Amino acid sequence: MRQWGDTLRDASDPSAHAAALRDVLQQTTGSDVVVLVLRSLHDQAAETTALQVGEPNKEQRSGMALCLREGRAMGASSGRYEQLPDVYLPLRGRGATLGATLLIGLGRHAGREQLLPHLQALCDQMGSALQRSLIAAQEQQAREEAQLQATRNALLAAISHDYRTPLATIMGAASALQQQGDRLDVKQRQQLAHDIVEESERLARLTENTLQLARLDAPSVSLRCDWESAEEIVGAVVRRLRQRPEGNRVRAWVEPSLPLLRCDAMLVSQLLDNLIDNALKYSPAETPVELHAKIERDDLILTVSDNGPGIAPAWREKVFEVFQRGDSSNSHDRPDIDRGAGVGLAVCRAIARAHQGELLLLARGEGGCCFECRLPLRGHGQSLPDVQVPEAQQ
Repeated sequence: MRQWGDTLRDASDPSAHAAALRDVLQQTTGSDVVVLVLRSLHDQAAETTALQVGEPNKEQRSGMALCLREGRAMGASSGRYEQLPDVYLPLRGRGATLGATLLIGLGRHAGREQLLPHLQALCDQMGSALQRSLIAAQEQQAREEAQLQATRNALLAAISHDYRTPLATIMGAASALQQQGDRLDVKQRQQLAHDIVEESERLARLTENTLQLARLDAPSVSLRCDWESAEEIVGAVVRRLRQRPEGNRVRAWVEPSLPLLRCDAMLVSQLLDNLIDNALKYSPAETPVELHAKIERDDLILTVSDNGPGIAPAWREKVFEVFQRGDSSNSHDRPDIDRGAGVGLAVCRAIARAHQGELLLLARGEGGCCFECRLPLRGHGQSLPDVQVPEAQQ
């Protein structure tokens, strides 16, 4: 019993030891044994889906089903159906029966009365182990479902609240162009068209961030990784930003001879886009935003810093939570800015952690914010797996 208990305690899936339980019972009794193990706590009315080791006949199968449903022993010396030549023992947990065993011909065993308590104890050890395993699986499933529901609620919150302002701006500008376009001068029409483009880009960024957050928060997230050049990723990000009016504020420094980085280049680019977009939005219009890429020990360090009002110490972790927008009291220098949906930094940290890295907000002595992303260099160790992500999620 002690050895059997040790075996079950170390088993991640006790149902995989159904054959071992059969062997233990056969060695103890010398009888042929059949073991039936449920795959779910709520599977007692569907024995056909249970795991079965051994081949009972039709009558014996019916006896095992009855033993499973009632959770009580049957057969010789059990107090129930003692005329049967076989003995049926349940696999009992706490308030539940997780399976049944059939000991063929045990009714003819001379020492069955002394053996039955021992055999039932072995079966109950199996039942308790199965129950613990199934409850743990249910808890994990419940956590994943709760996480999925929370993500869905977050998506709905973003759509219902943060999409309204840009949609209203787009609809207003488009309506003005449609109904009053012939009465507007060139400058007014250009301004309305600019508003439509700007708000459409804002909607696109918000949509991409929200979808990526949902994907990265899902269990067992998969990335499309390859060996990428950090210089090319940074260069592509800066080139895109330079197409925006405020993009000339961005200054980039890349340490020479950086090794290749094993990563999902699209996600790392999105991380930098979000960090720089925040820095441009929350810092004074005349100040630069700096992007640095360097090596520190076995990590690639990407930092984005600005000279804005900074973030209060109490908010330095909260800003990475979904739909947290920071302390508005620190934004008095930029009263015109829209504080956004509060998903950008949450996405950035999720991207860093999906690469087994980390994103931190560091204190900056001269004021402003400094976000540091550490991504492990994998040239001398393990690498992230290559997994194809469906194009709809790109």
